[in-house]
Amino acid sequence: MSEAAKINGIYRYPVKGLSAEALKRVGLRADQTLPADRRYAIENGPCGFDPAHPKYFPKIRFLMLMRNERLAGLQTCFDDRSNVLTIRQNNTDAACGNLETADGRAEIEKFFTENFVRELRGPPKVLSAPGHSFSDVAAKVVSIINLASVTAIEDFSGLAIDPLRFRGNLYVRGWPAWHEFDLMNQTIAIGKTRLKIVKRIVRCAAVNVDPVTAERDMNIPHVLARWAGHEDCGVYAKVIADGEIATGDQVSVLS
Repeated sequence: MSEAAKINGIYRYPVKGLSAEALKRVGLRADQTLPADRRYAIENGPCGFDPAHPKYFPKIRFLMLMRNERLAGLQTCFDDRSNVLTIRQNNTDAACGNLETADGRAEIEKFFTENFVRELRGPPKVLSAPGHSFSDVAAKVVSIINLASVTAIEDFSGLAIDPLRFRGNLYVRGWPAWHEFDLMNQTIAIGKTRLKIVKRIVRCAAVNVDPVTAERDMNIPHVLARWAGHEDCGVYAKVIADGEIATGDQVSVLS
């Protein structure tokens, strides 16, 4: 086993590009993402997505933070039981709709049509398909951010960095900086849950957007390239054994 580490936070993103939702605990299943993570996306002009035969599309096909930083100014909440997404803007309810009904999707699409004119390349459309996740990668994975690595980037840049810029699912405290890269192809245990680390995450311009102010105020990939010799922060992991995890749970590396 490696040194002790713990889960400091768990987050999901029900709609790609929109705000994070903190979870106290969650059940993970083999070969799946966090429940409802990137379950929906907002199509930015026709991309050919077929709900009957869903497949991976690059994020540039959707509204997303890499190009559309104003999305970070929205506060969103998704209710699993009702499938209702609520969008708040400037601390006021701006739109609400059941994403599993045509009328509900139309309400959300109307909001983006009226409020994101300069970002749109065509009619915005809420997309989904049973069991599909609009992740940045084709595989169904969980993203893990090492908080010590974020601190290292702060040291490089001389600026405070909100870890939510990295839009991870699991935030781990207790590993040394960049230790996650040493775990490639190894298995970590969180209670009965097992995850295999499979890929480093190359960061794009989305991390330059402050998740609170919605300002594009940093160049984190440039800082990483200059001071660390790479543009990576965080890793993707594949769930290989089911289980429930919670904030505060210990994370162990299995030898």
